[in-house]
Amino acid sequence: MDTVEIVEVGARDGLQNEAVHFSTEQKVSLINQAVDAGIRRIEVASFVHPKLVPQMADAEAVVADLPDNSTVEYIGLVLNKRGCMRALATREGNKRGVDQVGCVAVASDTFGEKNQGQTRDQSIAESKAIIALANQGGMSAQVTISAAFGCPFEGEVSQRTVVEMASELAEAGPVEIAIADTIGVAVPTQVSAVFHALREQVPNVPLRAHFHNTRGTGIANAWAAYKAGATVLDSSVAGLGGCPFAPRATGNIGTEDLLYMLSRSDVETGIELDKILELSSWIEAIIGRPASSMVSQAGGFPVPSR
Repeated sequence: MDTVEIVEVGARDGLQNEAVHFSTEQKVSLINQAVDAGIRRIEVASFVHPKLVPQMADAEAVVADLPDNSTVEYIGLVLNKRGCMRALATREGNKRGVDQVGCVAVASDTFGEKNQGQTRDQSIAESKAIIALANQGGMSAQVTISAAFGCPFEGEVSQRTVVEMASELAEAGPVEIAIADTIGVAVPTQVSAVFHALREQVPNVPLRAHFHNTRGTGIANAWAAYKAGATVLDSSVAGLGGCPFAPRATGNIGTEDLLYMLSRSDVETGIELDKILELSSWIEAIIGRPASSMVSQAGGFPVPSR
């Protein structure tokens, strides 16, 4: 069977836009349940100013309570060098801490200024500086190009812009480059074209894909990215998420929806759908509403015999 790696983003990207604030204990439980289901890479926290994203105010406390599981990679989001220093500090005193930082370069000046106070060029420069700082501290780093298909304020983002950004960011040596449809406007033909172009431009850098299901195309886009060369896909259990700085941006594609599609398409992930569905139900009880993912409501279905 073919394989693809899943990065679970529910504990960070998912929770940052939820009105119900999860306690530190609940966040750690969410992460541990995801790991028990087979997740091996997971965003666990965002090291940003608590006034901007109060749901992530306990980042250090969450990381401190995570088990030292050598089979799992814990990822922390950082938007500037100060955030990177906080992530590095979680490893002091022989502590496990965060294994990898993820930084963000924004494909739109207006969205970048509203989201992280940086223009596109400034976010590229800051991301390159973060990658260098993380590497100096003995930590790996990856970068996401956000709003890669569209901006809520400027409209369409050109493929050329994304490819040029990826080429410049690749110079800093990230372990992978992610392409994010932050506001959920992409369609599969666009996704396929962008990833094929990136494979030609940065052939030695692994590509990751991050989609939101704002307009119902997220799962189709994930499949298009996979077929065009993405080796890693992001998803969020229960379909949690959305960007606090993007108007009407709804959640990420649901991990259970992604697993259902992949498993019935003979693509192996190493993750147990039944356990993710149990985790989704646990999350529903906390947020007080049904999960937005489709498979969390409909349930799975046996993989067809071959």
